[in-house]
Amino acid sequence: MADKYTISSLFKFIKKSTGPFHAVDEVKNILTENGYTELWESSEWKLEAGREYFVTRNLSSVIAFRIPAEGFNGFMMTASHSDSPSFKIKEQAEMNSKPYVRLNTERYGGMLCATWMDRPLHIAGKIMVKEDDRIRSLLYSSEEPMVLIPNVAIHMNRAANTGFEYKANVDMVPLWGSGDCDTLRKKIAEELNISAEDIISTDLFLINNDNGVQWGANGEFISCPRLDDLECVYASLQGFLAANEADTVPVLAVLDNEEVGSTTKQGADSTFLDDVVSRICESFGFTQGKKLSLLANSFLVSADNAHAVHPNHPEYSDPTSKVYINGGVVIKYNANQKYTTDSVSDALFTRICTEAGVPVQRYTNRADMMGGSTLGNIAATHVSVNTVDIGIAQLAMHSSFETAGSEDITHMINALTAFYSARIRRLGDGEYVVK
Repeated sequence: MADKYTISSLFKFIKKSTGPFHAVDEVKNILTENGYTELWESSEWKLEAGREYFVTRNLSSVIAFRIPAEGFNGFMMTASHSDSPSFKIKEQAEMNSKPYVRLNTERYGGMLCATWMDRPLHIAGKIMVKEDDRIRSLLYSSEEPMVLIPNVAIHMNRAANTGFEYKANVDMVPLWGSGDCDTLRKKIAEELNISAEDIISTDLFLINNDNGVQWGANGEFISCPRLDDLECVYASLQGFLAANEADTVPVLAVLDNEEVGSTTKQGADSTFLDDVVSRICESFGFTQGKKLSLLANSFLVSADNAHAVHPNHPEYSDPTSKVYINGGVVIKYNANQKYTTDSVSDALFTRICTEAGVPVQRYTNRADMMGGSTLGNIAATHVSVNTVDIGIAQLAMHSSFETAGSEDITHMINALTAFYSARIRRLGDGEYVVK
């Protein structure tokens, strides 16, 4: 049966997480409420056994960890991503085509364009402001919808239902106002009670902030914006907080820019995760050799949602690797290592799930169809540990309103709670003990 409290909490988390900056801010708030201490990358760390910590980078990525009271012999890590496909508002935003005023945007990631149209959209992100001799960040999320991308009537675009190709610079431009209207910066400044002249630069995105809904004949489905990948962020955080203490360091990594390749200072292809692992080891006086031995007994779960079999198009799925909504945690394979799962990581993670009573299913792309990549294969090039790619089965990935199963969020939380409570020890190359 679906856990209505968990679903409601997931929807509230996503509602507050109007983009990567606000998602990380909400994770920070939850960690702080649970007694975690914030660290700064620009300061020296003096970590203590038995304490909990977190650190952010760019306000859009966060890594949290706990130091066991009695020492540790490895790291149990998850990585999920804070960003979703959207439209980024350009710095010179307003385009005046009287009497309309539109906002100039560009696509961030790959989205299903049609799902963004005829839908009131919010604006959210980060702005940089000057204050005397300082420059600081402010988060912004509009309380009400501010723009809309209008469709063209079928009478004027007869090809709309026959493979029409959307042009980002023509068809996907949002309408902001008509006649004489304030600039976007002035509107934001008024809401934040600052001067528009003090806004230096921005990272602002269009956001669908519709409420999540549970639906279906027996309430078996949930639909919500940004399920990819905030559903895995939420599940990872809940599993991280609920886990029993073991002789390993549990690490929660929520990283930005997965949708555009992760090649940023705060993405999976940055040094962020390795920097944190190194500073933990350094705080306890460990040598480089000791760090490497700890990593040999470590494990990384890359958590990013997966494609369920589509009810109208089952032919898009692999004939022997079909995964279904509410079928349990999905373990993802790809021969070309777009997903980093191999027989070792599958066996270790499946063992943990089986002992926790969590069902698992396995996904691979149809052999003639290229799939997307995710965080695992990228992060593992910097922190080289056994890594498994997993996710929650969903429909309409990269739509502005996505669909998943009402039972699978509980399956994922239970799996990651068990994962964080476990310990993996390597006896040799290819032989392991899971406790």
